[in-house]
Amino acid sequence: MRQNDNFSPIHFYATAPYSCSYLPERTARSQVALTKVVETPGPAPETDMNPDLAAAYSTLLVQHGFRRSGTFIYRPHCDDCHACVPVRLPVERFVPDRGQRRVMQRHANLSARICPPVFSEEHFLLYQRYLHMRHPQGGMDEDSREQYQQFLLQSPVESFFVEFREDDALRIVCVIDKLEEGLSSVYTFFDPELPRASLGTYAILWQIQTCRQAGLPYLYLGYWIRESRKMAYKTRFRPIEGYREGYWREIEAISSPQFPRA
Repeated sequence: MRQNDNFSPIHFYATAPYSCSYLPERTARSQVALTKVVETPGPAPETDMNPDLAAAYSTLLVQHGFRRSGTFIYRPHCDDCHACVPVRLPVERFVPDRGQRRVMQRHANLSARICPPVFSEEHFLLYQRYLHMRHPQGGMDEDSREQYQQFLLQSPVESFFVEFREDDALRIVCVIDKLEEGLSSVYTFFDPELPRASLGTYAILWQIQTCRQAGLPYLYLGYWIRESRKMAYKTRFRPIEGYREGYWREIEAISSPQFPRA
């Protein structure tokens, strides 16, 4: 592990290999950003809500493809695979297509409310229903309340929830980080019993509009994998940029032969 001067006093730790959540029969590794030196191999230690780490993530780390899960700031660091591409939307250039405009009209009756990142039993039950129906046996569908809180409620940066209701019914919950140059869409879960309602698409469109209203240039959408059908929805928002080889480029350039595939 070494310290990068661009991120001082942040250090970086490579995890041991683990099973990939997205591509079957592959192993993955992550590079974790820490504010303390790790001297021995093994799982990354617990990280505290250190202001140095929060400041680096809000300004530099996310620009270099890092992502947050609970208090961990990480990016893919696999030995023989380059499938994960960090992606973001330059919101001022985004123009919704015909289908996305229909989604906005269909859900115009949803009311949005910003909430602090505190535990809500109603949110947790929706989270469980969403995972059981949309991502069964994905490794998260049996999350306990404690695991849910560690994943979505603990954050070293300014985070908030947005709940969307139709009358009194909870339909969508978004977990969002406020960064210096944009919003990071940490996780979204929604009512899985409304087939073809495109609630996930609506959540992203709402976040795009929120970025515009706040004067924030980017919406960060995590990672995109070409081979993963579950992630195909991200490229329906155009233009979308991917981070590879130290630069952000439109996804068409990332897909060109000059960049390594999975």
